[in-house]
Amino acid sequence: MNAISDIAPPQVDLELRGIAKSFGDFVALERVDLAIERGEFVAIMGPSGCGKTTLLRIVAGLESMSSGQLLLRGQDISALPVHKRSTRLVWQNFALFPHLNVRQNIAFGLTLRRHDKAKVKAKVDEIADLVQLGQFLDRRIGQLSGGQKQRVAIARALVTEPEILLLDEPLSALDAHLRIRMQSEMKRLQQRLGISFLYVTHNQSEAFSMADRVVVMNRGRIEQYGPPEEIYTQPKTHFVAEFVGSNNIFDGKVVDVEGGLIKVQCADAVISAAAGERPPGKGSTVSLVVQADKIGSKPAGTVAENSLNAVLSGREFTGSQVIYHLETAAGVEVKMVAQEPFSQTERTAINMAMQLYWSPGDTVVLRPGIVPGVENIPGGRSYVALGA
Repeated sequence: MNAISDIAPPQVDLELRGIAKSFGDFVALERVDLAIERGEFVAIMGPSGCGKTTLLRIVAGLESMSSGQLLLRGQDISALPVHKRSTRLVWQNFALFPHLNVRQNIAFGLTLRRHDKAKVKAKVDEIADLVQLGQFLDRRIGQLSGGQKQRVAIARALVTEPEILLLDEPLSALDAHLRIRMQSEMKRLQQRLGISFLYVTHNQSEAFSMADRVVVMNRGRIEQYGPPEEIYTQPKTHFVAEFVGSNNIFDGKVVDVEGGLIKVQCADAVISAAAGERPPGKGSTVSLVVQADKIGSKPAGTVAENSLNAVLSGREFTGSQVIYHLETAAGVEVKMVAQEPFSQTERTAINMAMQLYWSPGDTVVLRPGIVPGVENIPGGRSYVALGA
């Protein structure tokens, strides 16, 4: 049966309703609303001080909220102490007990509840095998690698069978190579367990590679919440466009709306973008967002293709791609990301004039508008995507 009415609605694991938190005059969180579905991996990211860790601590019960309501599978847990919540937090520094071995560290939460010793052993063995620690159960914490310590911290949280697992930048202490490997292991573990993960990180690649949905926070508010692909390709606010990915932002005024295109007079050129369903009128102030990897140095022949003159000021070779840093005559900085061999990049000399091209369809239009729950820029306005 394929009727829409026959599709079961998603079950909500965790619901945050109007969560607010102030420390004196400082507002850490301002009416945060968020719903996490059953078995969903949600990542929260944002700059330092945006409120993401405070939000995680409130969910864990380690921090009180100034106002709001917290529901876990429909039950109001706003006033419940830490030990009565079916949530577990994995710390950034793992917080393991160095005087206990791996088995004792994993079993710690169960021993506090006075479980039968045989059941505790069986449960620890099961979780240890799940996180590939079965052969290390008798080792001391000091004998483990960073990745193994991280697995112990996760196993200790999982052994008590929480309904949702909270993780506060658990990979930040690992080296780059191990961090990438642990990302795939973390996602595989979450899918196998089928429980919800709420994961705080500064690292965009972590959030995008693991999460089903991503929360972008700024100044105690949620700027945007959605699938990684949507966050990356369709930023809804000026802040998200600046914070996520490698975007170019051009400011200007609409000079024409015709044939499904908006034409915007920017500092160096008239730039075209797809009009969408609710285009701004002539004279409107807008910002145009173009991903660095959507810009090329050769015309693709698309309809109303944009063209911009700039001068090369620098380049970075990252192994898989080259990042070009350019500047227009008006002093606007432009980034272009190209997948090409290094031998080809050497043909482009610093201070060389280049012509850049991209499609109007790859241009996201942000217009000023007052939107609750997003950062307001000076003047009481926040640049918001068309249709938001």
